Amino acid sequence: MELFTLVLAILFIIVATVRFKMNPVLSLTLAVIVSGLLLGMDSTKIVSTLGEGFGKTLSGIGLVIAFGTIIGIFLEKTGSTKVLANSILSFVGLKRSPLALNLAGFVISIPVFCDSGFVILSSLNKALSKKSGVPVMVFAIALATGLYSAHVFVPPTPGPLAAAAVLEADLGMVMVLGLVTAIPVSLMGYFWAKFIGKSLREKEEGNTMKENQITPISNIKPIMAFLPLLVPVVLIALKSIGDYPSHPFGEGLVFKILGFIGSLIVALLVGVFFAFPLAKGVEPKVRNEWVADALKQAGAIVLITGAGGAFGAILRTMDIASIININAASGITGLLICFGIAAVLKTAQGSSTVAIITTAAIVAPLLVTFGLESVTDKALGVLAVGAGAMTVSHINDSYFWVVSQFSNMDVKTALKGHTIATFFQGLTGLMVIILLHFLF
Repeated sequence: MELFTLVLAILFIIVATVRFKMNPVLSLTLAVIVSGLLLGMDSTKIVSTLGEGFGKTLSGIGLVIAFGTIIGIFLEKTGSTKVLANSILSFVGLKRSPLALNLAGFVISIPVFCDSGFVILSSLNKALSKKSGVPVMVFAIALATGLYSAHVFVPPTPGPLAAAAVLEADLGMVMVLGLVTAIPVSLMGYFWAKFIGKSLREKEEGNTMKENQITPISNIKPIMAFLPLLVPVVLIALKSIGDYPSHPFGEGLVFKILGFIGSLIVALLVGVFFAFPLAKGVEPKVRNEWVADALKQAGAIVLITGAGGAFGAILRTMDIASIININAASGITGLLICFGIAAVLKTAQGSSTVAIITTAAIVAPLLVTFGLESVTDKALGVLAVGAGAMTVSHINDSYFWVVSQFSNMDVKTALKGHTIATFFQGLTGLMVIILLHFLF
């Protein structure tokens, strides 16, 4: 009965979101209720499990998602994302401008959703193509794959952030190893863009979507644009280093200060206050509207994350390890299973964030069985889920359509350029994660 319930719950989530376009919050919540009823739980137990799973997941992550979204909105609305892109371009040089755009996308997608980042930066594709003589499709795919890399691996992007909470992984470790994994994944996208981009062509008749109107703030220095990203990352990383058993910073005042300012909520709040000066000269009313918009966006992700946590709580009442007979699984096998489940969910329903959160809920009770018990192993489990959740982006993924429409690609071209790129990126991420497992 438990195996039937597990399969039915997963199929229900996929069918509800793909076939009936049901919001993931509703599909995940219904999956909790139906699973509880099929398992013979009484109504009080179902409701309490749902509430506890939802609340526990969000207790440490709700504000983090909100603050991370505010940082992203301010970078987007002030035009700071283009400042970041141009500063990376000036550093790398025009000859390697596709690489520069790939790296710019990588950096920008840490706080900004990849589809928003592509909308903002896609106008650079044609301009750089004309200057460099490199085909515009090379730039389009290089940018798309760079944005996609950090989106599934590096907090405070909501997907890996939520997975870290569900799997109880150390966020600093996820962030550090996520960066290590995401860089070669991003570069794989760049090399694929160089290889395939020259053979791709735009549609004969331009029918691209219009770029959102963003009024850039003048005189934003690159260092100001980078600080909202770098400061939280550094603070969280320092806290994780300080928490090592060897206590490299000691156990005195420095350790306590880093433990406070490097905590998730405080570090992201510090990042928010570094983002506010980017809007210097903007009317307070407008700034408040930006914050309100960010909180609206964050609210949807927070609810999906909480519902995923509730789904995970109901699954923990089952003995999933014995159900699917994986007691002998090694750490490597466990990572492959994490990748595989996420890849199936991603390919079936399109959303990387939903695939990450749902997979994390499914595998959370299995980490001990997988041999993924250490701090490093849990972080790698989060990243394996992220690698699966980028494999692959195709016609049921909103990002696929953003890339194709803003790049003037037809469906065949987008499948050949973008979708195959995400396949190779996912495999590259998995190989890097397995290598890290051997090293650590």
